[in-house]
Amino acid sequence: MKFVYADSLDFVNPQYDFLTDSHPGNREVYWDDKFSHEMLDSPPYDGILVSRAIVGGYGGAGKYSESQNMRIKRIGAREFLRFGGEKFKDKWLMGDNGAFSYHKLEKPPYSIDDTLEYYLDCGFTHGFSLDHVIFEFENNTQDMAGGSDLAKERFAITQDNARKFLSASANMPQPFEPIGVVQGWSPHSMAVAARSLVDMGYKFIAIGGMVPLKVHEIHSILTSIRNQIAQSEGVSMHLLGFAKADHLHEFNSYGVTSFDSTSPMLRAFKDDKNNYFHFGMNGRIEYCSAIRIPQANENVRLRNHVKTGLYEQERLVAMEADALQMIRKYDRGEATVSDALDAILEYSVPLVDNGTMEPDRLRVLLEKKRSRYQETLEGRLWEKCPCAICKHAGIETVIFRASNRNKRRGMHNLAVFHDYLGRLNKENE
Repeated sequence: MKFVYADSLDFVNPQYDFLTDSHPGNREVYWDDKFSHEMLDSPPYDGILVSRAIVGGYGGAGKYSESQNMRIKRIGAREFLRFGGEKFKDKWLMGDNGAFSYHKLEKPPYSIDDTLEYYLDCGFTHGFSLDHVIFEFENNTQDMAGGSDLAKERFAITQDNARKFLSASANMPQPFEPIGVVQGWSPHSMAVAARSLVDMGYKFIAIGGMVPLKVHEIHSILTSIRNQIAQSEGVSMHLLGFAKADHLHEFNSYGVTSFDSTSPMLRAFKDDKNNYFHFGMNGRIEYCSAIRIPQANENVRLRNHVKTGLYEQERLVAMEADALQMIRKYDRGEATVSDALDAILEYSVPLVDNGTMEPDRLRVLLEKKRSRYQETLEGRLWEKCPCAICKHAGIETVIFRASNRNKRRGMHNLAVFHDYLGRLNKENE
């Protein structure tokens, strides 16, 4: 099973100064920054997925600037992502149209020819057919029952586009692996869609609509598909937007070829408490909380406190500095864990309380934070981790504070996750 990372221009500045929270004065974004596969000793994924929604497509929205959008199409995704050369020659580059970005439209805003041109310009090794996402899901319907008129219309659009896409892709001057996308409103409708794609001639299919589904619903879908398409048929299968990292080991038996996800990166700074990946005693991935010490001058909540007169700016800056100083002293063995926690929790008060919280409620929240933070600090996992991020950044990796720390932690998570996947693959050899 291969892990494909859905990139969103997730890079960091290797020269970032943690003590002063500053970049070198002559830094040029992107040009001086590095992606995960450049920061780590070995790439933490088996390929990269570049969604058209990220590059900039329908409506012009995307994370790429206009010049970056033009550049990736001019030089290709491999050179743009610095994912070329001997080190990455066997790694995949996948492209899709970002169906979530146009889900409100009656039909996809792209044509088959337009899609193929985009894939050709970017030089992808794999390209997904032009689909239209179906959000509704009925787990207990039989055969092709259920499904709204909208779902059935999008089912038909996705199937028709897949047929045209496969035919047109055969004439590409630079061939890539065409992947037929499955959309449906139930396990059986998705199995029917998958069977149809294989009968069209697809050797690689992708199961869409994974993001909002629960684990048992994904099991139902894959079981239904495998009842239609046996593993012995040799059809590769990709899971689009698979975010169930905690349950990855449950899906080995389905013969999944690959999946894409951003989950290890996003959990570094979007999860409330499970921010730093590590291996538990059972060999599975476990998590600990990153320690929130935001910049007093940048944090919206803290700035609002100053505007309303609840806190003076100087006081917040002093608490911030004390929290950073004490956590670093603890790291060097110059302070106890209690000393560090006292300073961190004092700064946590204005982060959780707007001045109206009941004292008992505030006490409970701070006790929970203290317990989680104590586990993180006493574990000293940044010292035990062999990845290049932790070796270089040390305790800064577990401090929740602006992009250059948070994305480094995400890169660490990618490394742990990829290592975990490698272990699962060996278990199934």
